[in-house]
Amino acid sequence: MDVSDLIVAVLVVVGVVFVLGVAVIVFVMWRYRVPPRGLVAMVGALVYLVSPVDVLPEVVLGPFGLVDDAGVITVVAVWVYKLVQARRILREGGVRDNRRPSRQERP
Repeated sequence: MDVSDLIVAVLVVVGVVFVLGVAVIVFVMWRYRVPPRGLVAMVGALVYLVSPVDVLPEVVLGPFGLVDDAGVITVVAVWVYKLVQARRILREGGVRDNRRPSRQERP
């Protein structure tokens, strides 16, 4: 196996992970109406996941190098979940989003 074949294989894997991550982010944004700061956090976590720069590199630590990636994904997932829940509770409590006019206020 040539070095160029290895580079192509790594790029393909990174590309597939990135495309799947974008698909998950689009689904979550569409389904749960995540605020923009949640989108920024999810995209940041996805970039950290596919970037070669890590706090615990996989090359040196093997499978234990995935711990920081899993931690970042978990923290962002919990934070976005809490954002969605807080928004749902506010909506059910009668607090409306000031950025979008209600149906009665639209021209």
